[in-house]
Amino acid sequence: MSTLRAGLAFLALVEVILGGWPLLAPQHFYDNFPLPAHQWVAYYPPFNEHLLRDFGGLNLALGVVLVFAAVTLERRLTQAVLIGYLAFAVPHLIFHLGHLSHMPFADQAGNVVSLVAVVLIPLALLPLTLKIDTKVTR
Repeated sequence: MSTLRAGLAFLALVEVILGGWPLLAPQHFYDNFPLPAHQWVAYYPPFNEHLLRDFGGLNLALGVVLVFAAVTLERRLTQAVLIGYLAFAVPHLIFHLGHLSHMPFADQAGNVVSLVAVVLIPLALLPLTLKIDTKVTR
């Protein structure tokens, strides 16, 4: 279960960062995500503070549920949060696969690798949830 817990913790960390940053500093997130020299969000103008704060709040909420799942390792919660994560990550990946041409190659590669990873990780973690003992809560 340490692999499952570590995977959930990793996804939670990603979501807390992707939640807190645009929620607290939407313009900074827009101008600097993922790095100041690689501004992936700014490739999709115009800046929209409301949209970015909502995006941040929803990612932060998902991060909180991922933390709860990592701590408790309750089977149904863990399965639900991973499937919910995929409900966002798969369409997000599909959109970006069709909208790469305006980005430099390094940003295209980084975008695809990171978005594929956050689809593959929950897919790899889902089978591990079947090994969670439903009689034990931690």
